[in-house]
Amino acid sequence: MYPSTTNPPVGERTRWALVAVLAANMLVDALEVSATLVAMPAVGADLGAGAAGLQWLVSGFAAGFGGLLLLGGRLVEGLGRRRVFLAALLVFAAASLAGALTDSLAALTATRVLKGFCVALTAPTGLAIITSAVPEGAARRRAVSLYSLFGAAGFCAGLLLSGLFTGAGWRWTLAFPAPVALLLLAAGARLVPRDVRDSGVPGAGVRGAGVPGAGVRGGGLRGPGRHAAACGAALTGAVLLLVYGLAHLAGPGREPARAAAAFAGAALLGAVFVTAERRSPRPLVPPVLLRHGPLLRSALGAAALNGSYVGFLLVASLHLRETGRSPWQTALVFLPAAAPLALSALHSARIAVRLGPARAVAAGAVLAPLGYALYPRAPDADPRWTVLLPATACVGAAFALAFTALHLQATGAVPARLQGAAGGLYQTFVQAGAALTAAPVAALYTVGRAPALCLVTVIGAAGACVALGGLVPAARAAAAPPPNHP
Repeated sequence: MYPSTTNPPVGERTRWALVAVLAANMLVDALEVSATLVAMPAVGADLGAGAAGLQWLVSGFAAGFGGLLLLGGRLVEGLGRRRVFLAALLVFAAASLAGALTDSLAALTATRVLKGFCVALTAPTGLAIITSAVPEGAARRRAVSLYSLFGAAGFCAGLLLSGLFTGAGWRWTLAFPAPVALLLLAAGARLVPRDVRDSGVPGAGVRGAGVPGAGVRGGGLRGPGRHAAACGAALTGAVLLLVYGLAHLAGPGREPARAAAAFAGAALLGAVFVTAERRSPRPLVPPVLLRHGPLLRSALGAAALNGSYVGFLLVASLHLRETGRSPWQTALVFLPAAAPLALSALHSARIAVRLGPARAVAAGAVLAPLGYALYPRAPDADPRWTVLLPATACVGAAFALAFTALHLQATGAVPARLQGAAGGLYQTFVQAGAALTAAPVAALYTVGRAPALCLVTVIGAAGACVALGGLVPAARAAAAPPPNHP
């Protein structure tokens, strides 16, 4: 009988073919945001949408991703890793094709939210499959490194592919993930091992290693339950309503009444989420995590960093298109902001440990607002490559320094039994930061580029303050005498 925490063993060649499929899927997941940022101005020109409407292509995806992430582990419990992973790939491909064919911005936004849902399932589930299929030790470390590398490289790949495809038409940019996802689906159907539940092992349960909230008690598989489903739906709805409200606070589309109604709805759904969590025998977020200072501080810093980063690229994308830059030129301008993370992916944890997570986070958080401040604000500014390089290079270095260090700082002091839930909560903050920043930045962009960049800089500076606050307890811990010190 196989242990309940693992899948049946697979051969060495099959195992690495499986890792390649999962890593390739991670690359496709990661390129979604960067590809859309490059294609976004072309979408707006064709569909007659302004910045306030186009931001939904970014914020809708991030809201779907962050909103379902906590619930995803429970879905994996009830259905199994293999079924969830393959089903999410199929829906992802269908949503990609539907988005490429629609002429409605609302329908396109709906496909972006749906794709965010799918990525919330495939990304952590893929990691869980790796940790089950690859033996612990050097082989698993190599597999996880490859998986992480493809995720980091996905953003760069999205820039280059979108620059290539958008020149022929933005629909190609949105459609090209569909055939890739179908190929991965066909390969995954052959390679992804069945969960022990599907292997005929009596009484075995699946525990999704690395999947937020995964775990089965009592030896059987259970569905997400009404509490978990209510929490997932309420959280996603609250984030979407917050985005809607923020999008209507400024600019030509300013509608205070609609914004107030959206905020009230978000508050109501937030209350539903909290109530369902309190009543649940197995809450998606264990209450102890809400009192974990390093985790919350790192999650807020990561939300500010990711949100300001996406907001900065959104402003730059719209500005470059207004000044006549092609999608390919836009992609090349963005590369210095994306390449450092991909180039340092295999060494980022070592860099963070060498500097100390708190110092690496603080250095990155200071560099990010510096980069935002360096971007030209004058209405008639010519965004030449040499002018933009200092800004994009600072932003890229900030992400490379801080992103992995934030994750290490967030989960480093969390007990092993809570690692999955802590990772899910952290990633929810990261995605919510992008969703909630893009909306007001786009709204302000309709007034002027300078106000939008000012907001991006303020958000980045707020993240820097949170990160710098982490240096104080880190310094105290380093200066504290050992327990047996006289």
